[in-house]
Amino acid sequence: MASALAPASFSLARPAVRRAVASAGPGATLRRTGLAAACPPERSLGSHSLGASAGDDPRLAIHVASRCRSASSAGWGTRAAATMAKKSVGDLAAADLEGKRVLVRADLNVPLDDSQNITDDTRVRAAIPTIKYLINNGARVILASHLGRPKGVTTKFSLAPLVPRLSELLGIQVQKADDVVGPEVEKLVSALPNGNVVLLENVRFYKEEEKNDPEFAKKVASLADIYVNDAFGTAHRAHASTEGVTKFLKPSVAGFLLQKVYLFSFLIFYIHKIKSQELDYLVGAVSNPKRPFAAIIGGSKVSSKIGVIESLLEKCDILLLGGGMIFTFYKAQGYSIGSSLVEDDKLELATSLLKKAKEKGVSLMLPIDVVIADKFAPDASSQVVPASAIPDAWMGLDIGPDSISAFSSALETTQTVIWNGPMGVFEFDKFAVGTKAIAKKLAELSGKGVSTIIGGGDTVAAVEKAGVADSMSHISTGGGASLELLEGKELPGVAALDEA
Repeated sequence: MASALAPASFSLARPAVRRAVASAGPGATLRRTGLAAACPPERSLGSHSLGASAGDDPRLAIHVASRCRSASSAGWGTRAAATMAKKSVGDLAAADLEGKRVLVRADLNVPLDDSQNITDDTRVRAAIPTIKYLINNGARVILASHLGRPKGVTTKFSLAPLVPRLSELLGIQVQKADDVVGPEVEKLVSALPNGNVVLLENVRFYKEEEKNDPEFAKKVASLADIYVNDAFGTAHRAHASTEGVTKFLKPSVAGFLLQKVYLFSFLIFYIHKIKSQELDYLVGAVSNPKRPFAAIIGGSKVSSKIGVIESLLEKCDILLLGGGMIFTFYKAQGYSIGSSLVEDDKLELATSLLKKAKEKGVSLMLPIDVVIADKFAPDASSQVVPASAIPDAWMGLDIGPDSISAFSSALETTQTVIWNGPMGVFEFDKFAVGTKAIAKKLAELSGKGVSTIIGGGDTVAAVEKAGVADSMSHISTGGGASLELLEGKELPGVAALDEA
């Protein structure tokens, strides 16, 4: 790593961890009165391999409940225990669900190609256990989600392409509504037989959704008797379908995915207050990691990752930066960046983050070479140049081979790694080399006992594309939600749910 390009790169000294993964069933709910639950162990925590039903999907290491009890009796973690004492869909029996209309907010924000085909169905598969549990118990499921960032009704953001895959995974024909609210939707829901599913249209076709408009939330809620939030990826948003509807529907409970993933992340970032002598994988992986502990942060903009970078500078030993955000750091150091993506209003921030890393003794590593292109396109001409020598009119779209080597060498020293954000424009095969290399390196390290935690939709898609998702210790479907948990923030979509 050239010091000129990594001014905050310092020593990587501190010792290491091996993972010990145990898990528990989706019905296990942490409660204030004991945090008790039980379930047999399973290898993977990753939501990418969720089974067809709730009972087939033991993912959460609930044996940490005993740690919580110990901590609580010792006076630590009381706030932590209360925070996740939320009612789960698993607390609802057949008698509670038979014939009831259940509004399920899922995160079906999947990538689609130009022909409207799903290119990564991770989030669809992750929603299946909760939906199956409900239909198997006779509920009438009203499925709500967003897709993309539409400005009003936009055909390319319709949820219609999801119907075939949902129907295939659920083993029933999912019906599709042409709207979110209104007489036609009400008529469709009213005629829905027990054990069936109707998918509403994209909730973000309504501007009232993101504004959390009370009247819109009331209209959506009027379709149902019960609310289930299983959208971890949007739980950090106080929107009408994630927070607003809870004011009009009781019970409002967590789905299996939200319960597992939130609790996993919650334990990671809050259980450091719990002083137990035998911290297992979930507790020790991040909150009190065996070191060196590395974080890999990519993506296009520094502005979207400010909080998480600042938070990680308090926790990690090594911080690797990639993606479009690196060019803001380069420009802040006076380097030519050509036509690469840059946030000119964040140059001072980039400088301060480099300075903070140095003060904290964190090895902050920037790529030393980049793959540049003459245009933003899959067929662009490309070449590899030093990161400090990007020609005018050229743009950086991936990290270069020397950077891959330097990053891989740094990761070899680690025992715990978090990754959020791709290294380049991985959607274009020509500029996916860096992201794929990092994915394969983490898979290799995971096989050696290193704890590898993948968060964020793009990163999940990248490891799936690289064919190594099954090798990771944990995969989270939440993008922004994962980041906000990294920052230690409360998620509105979780806070609004009923207490257990």
